[in-house]
Amino acid sequence: MPGPSPGLRRALLGLWAALGLGLFGLSAVSQEPFWADLQPRVAFVERGGSLWLNCSTNCPRPERGGLETSLRRNGTQRGLRWLARQLVDIREPETQPVCFFRCARRTLQARGLIRTFQRPDRVELMPLPPWQPVGENFTLSCRVPGAGPRASLTLTLLRGAQELIRRSFAGEPPRARGAVLTATVLARREDHGANFSCRAELDLRPHGLGLFENSSAPRELRTFSLSPDPPRLTAPRLLEVGSERPVSCALDGLFPASEARVYLALGDQNLSPDVTLDGDALVATATATASAEQEGARQLVCNVTLGGEDRETRENVTIYSFPAPLLTLSEPSVSEGQMVTVTCTAVAQALVTLEGVPAAVPGQPAQLQLNATENDDRRNFFCDATLDVDGETLIKNRSAELRVLYAPRLDDSDCPRSWTWPEGPEQTLRCEARGNPEPSVHCARSDGGAVLALGLLGPITRALSGTYRCKAANDQGEAVKDVTLTVEYAPALDSVGCPERITWLEGTEASLSCVAHGVPPPDVICMRSGELAAVIEGLLRVTREHAGTYRCEATNPRGSAAKNVAITVEYGPRFEEPSCPSNWTWVEGSGHLFPCEVDGKPQPSVKCVGSGGATEGVLLPLAPPDPSPRAPRIPRVLAPGIYICNATNRHGSVAKTVVVSAESPPEMDESTCPSHQTWLEGAEASALACAARGRPSPGVLCSREGTPWPEQQRVSREDAGIYHCVATNAHGTDSRTVTVGVEYRPVVAELAASPPGGVRPGGNFTLTCRAEAWPPAQISWRAPPGALNIGLSSNNSTLSVAGAMGSHGGEYECAATNAHGRHARRITVRVAGPWLWVAVGGAAGGAALLAAGAGLAFYVQSTACKKGEYNVQEAESSGEAVCLNGAGGGAGGAAGAEGGPEAAGGAAESLAEGEVFAIQLTSA
Repeated sequence: MPGPSPGLRRALLGLWAALGLGLFGLSAVSQEPFWADLQPRVAFVERGGSLWLNCSTNCPRPERGGLETSLRRNGTQRGLRWLARQLVDIREPETQPVCFFRCARRTLQARGLIRTFQRPDRVELMPLPPWQPVGENFTLSCRVPGAGPRASLTLTLLRGAQELIRRSFAGEPPRARGAVLTATVLARREDHGANFSCRAELDLRPHGLGLFENSSAPRELRTFSLSPDPPRLTAPRLLEVGSERPVSCALDGLFPASEARVYLALGDQNLSPDVTLDGDALVATATATASAEQEGARQLVCNVTLGGEDRETRENVTIYSFPAPLLTLSEPSVSEGQMVTVTCTAVAQALVTLEGVPAAVPGQPAQLQLNATENDDRRNFFCDATLDVDGETLIKNRSAELRVLYAPRLDDSDCPRSWTWPEGPEQTLRCEARGNPEPSVHCARSDGGAVLALGLLGPITRALSGTYRCKAANDQGEAVKDVTLTVEYAPALDSVGCPERITWLEGTEASLSCVAHGVPPPDVICMRSGELAAVIEGLLRVTREHAGTYRCEATNPRGSAAKNVAITVEYGPRFEEPSCPSNWTWVEGSGHLFPCEVDGKPQPSVKCVGSGGATEGVLLPLAPPDPSPRAPRIPRVLAPGIYICNATNRHGSVAKTVVVSAESPPEMDESTCPSHQTWLEGAEASALACAARGRPSPGVLCSREGTPWPEQQRVSREDAGIYHCVATNAHGTDSRTVTVGVEYRPVVAELAASPPGGVRPGGNFTLTCRAEAWPPAQISWRAPPGALNIGLSSNNSTLSVAGAMGSHGGEYECAATNAHGRHARRITVRVAGPWLWVAVGGAAGGAALLAAGAGLAFYVQSTACKKGEYNVQEAESSGEAVCLNGAGGGAGGAAGAEGGPEAAGGAAESLAEGEVFAIQLTSA
């Protein structure tokens, strides 16, 4: 048999607990009355669910008991004072089961309450209208059938995620089930395409259950706005058969315009328009084509539909047929003197007019006759036809051209006898002849030479000048005419008639003449530039003043030409003292060469050669008249002396004597003025060792930061620094920067201990030694004998001891040494501390400790090691101080014994002549 269900087990546990409490109560208070109990007293069960009820009593021997309810039962279990029953398929909204027992002639009762709840499984939002006008109200209705209890329900209507209205049904009767929520909402433009939904919430958390939620399926709302105005229809009032005309239909105030549908038709013909949207407006355009079957009055219809509503506009269009008139010539092409008949006809009801003369009545043709002449060639005849359609007069016309055949004519207006053209621009040469058919014209020189390219655009050249015979011909005859062509052009000055450069020789006779070419022949005038009145004419006696630039200008009606002519006057060489001095001083290193410029045209060549002594045959380098990349090499040494200079060109030669002397600017270098000099502090002061080479001999002045060299007896450290020495003579200056270093003997400026007080055994201490010296001193230390495990810094300036022992106590010496001497200082370090007592407990322990202390004190007082090194670590462990080097007397021991408390707590400094070593042992 299967065991009880979980619900039954819980009911039984509750029963046993109640019975136990009842028995405990009976034992504690014997006068408490009997009762009946129903568990659970209040229960919420989902509709259709089941529940175990436990009915119990504290009556020791109840006569009978039971559970009264209208609900279906599935099973019952009993005990002496309890009853458990399962209720199934609970559907009633609310029931009250009663638990009763008969005890001591009384009826004990307990009444319970069972309520059912139903989840909001169905949430229904009523359908929305297919289209909702903007600005009008619509109804949102939400149903939640069966869900409850209603008092725990809350319904919310939503637009998207936005809550529109929220209602709670708190306060409704407990038995009420299901709910409906209705709201009226104003439709807006922005609601188009929005989703509306309903959310239901059943909150049973106050009853120990959860929150049950559900939402309806969303429903989309479509809103629209349609203007009350009809569409605007744009179309022609008249439409000709076979023609195409655009029509359009526009309407504003549409929303959403993209949802609108447009119907555009002409009669029964759907025009299938193209629709263009612009915000809340649309424009539908189409092309209307009329056919013969549609001739007559028709209606053009535009209908716009949106949201189940429409707006419509109709316009009347008249479709008509009106062909152009027919214009005919009896002969389209006739010879001069023949008769021609012109006729114009049109459709019935149309009135025709030929050359401004109307027909007698509509529907009749119009006619004209003429005798063809030369003036009628290419004459156009015009025929107009008018027709009244729906109160509007329409006009169509047609034209025809008459061709008259005649022989060529060469008129002076179309083919002049004399042509004059300017040279250069492109021109079209025309010699035109009248005639029909159009004559061909040919112009050529009488001698059979050049042929003119008539009617073509081409350049005009002077080669075209001459007389031409022009002949025009067609099948009706020919005509002949002689024409003359003259080509004019501006003056030209070429290098043959007017050279750019002319050379004259001083003292001879010459003339300036320029010949120019041009049509008409040009006039030529030459004058000196800048002197308008100085016109050059005839023969001249050439002087140097005639050299220069002349402006020659040729002029005719077609223009002018100008040219610059440079006249050069040549002459023999000549020396001038300022440009080629007789006495010259060469300065070494200046980069200067001997300047010797000679006047003459063409430019003379100059050569200077030494004459006598050391300069015999030596060439003197000359400075070029113009700077050039191929300048002569500048000599480093030049021999002074006498030189003879010769200047030569094609018109002669001339000579001059030059005396050359040599000097040099100041020069200092490392050999004459060393850049680094060293003095010794306290030595006798002397000037810097600086001298200079040069001619004349330079003077040398040295200063420090602009201050002249001071007069003093001895060198001090303040004399170290940078000095500036300047050497000067007539050809310049030279300078040197000299760094002076002052060296001095070493001095130990500082010797200190850290910590400044004494050090206890096992502690750390540091000695710092600072020395002043140049060059920098080498630091060395001397420690007490037996001091081990001593550490030094990289430059020996710091001595450090970690874990000090007795052997580290004593005198330490720091010595500084350089090339100029040695200096030392000493300092005494005390290693000492208090006695350490150890309490062992009991009289025997105390006596032993006193005996050990007395023995150690006796040993220290009786030990007199001599000065030297000590193994303090071994002494501390054995109670003895071991001498390592054996030498020494009572001086060291006495110093250690006399130190006392002050000596143990500090370090004493002494001079280098005395040496003090002290050590005091302590037990740890």
